Amino acid sequence: MRILIVEDEPTLGKQLKSTLEGAGYAVDLSTDGEDGHYMGSTENYDAVILDLGLPEIDGLTVLDRWRKEGRKFPVLVLTARDSWSDKVAGLDAGADDYLAKPFQTEELIARLRALIRRASGNASSELTVGEVRLDTRSGRVTLAGQPVKLTAQEYKLLSYLMH
Repeated sequence: MRILIVEDEPTLGKQLKSTLEGAGYAVDLSTDGEDGHYMGSTENYDAVILDLGLPEIDGLTVLDRWRKEGRKFPVLVLTARDSWSDKVAGLDAGADDYLAKPFQTEELIARLRALIRRASGNASSELTVGEVRLDTRSGRVTLAGQPVKLTAQEYKLLSYLMH
């Protein structure tokens, strides 16, 4: 799974990138709206984490441009703007979810997994291909009902292929 993070705060951007890479995602990081817009317009991403208060071009404008260009990847807005009117504006601009700072990393990852599941047509946390079942919430894999032990790398590869 490939994720784009568009976040202008360097420390937070690096922490998110590291955390998501540790969870098995391939992550690109952009620190301003102009670069983020370009990356989202020219590359294929499974999801985007987008800050609103960005230099060069603000996040709402970036999101609006992506949607007008026909980009359909799910977008999770992650921002310090937490008023109800900001949330409405973000969702109306085309965001699929909205999370205000400060946040818990576990919640962000769970929301990201849910967005990717829905975008790929899976409402459940379980992926099934033939007799192979992978539960993205618990990290368990079974084959014909029997547990399968996988290394972290094998699990990431299987999850990617099943998605």
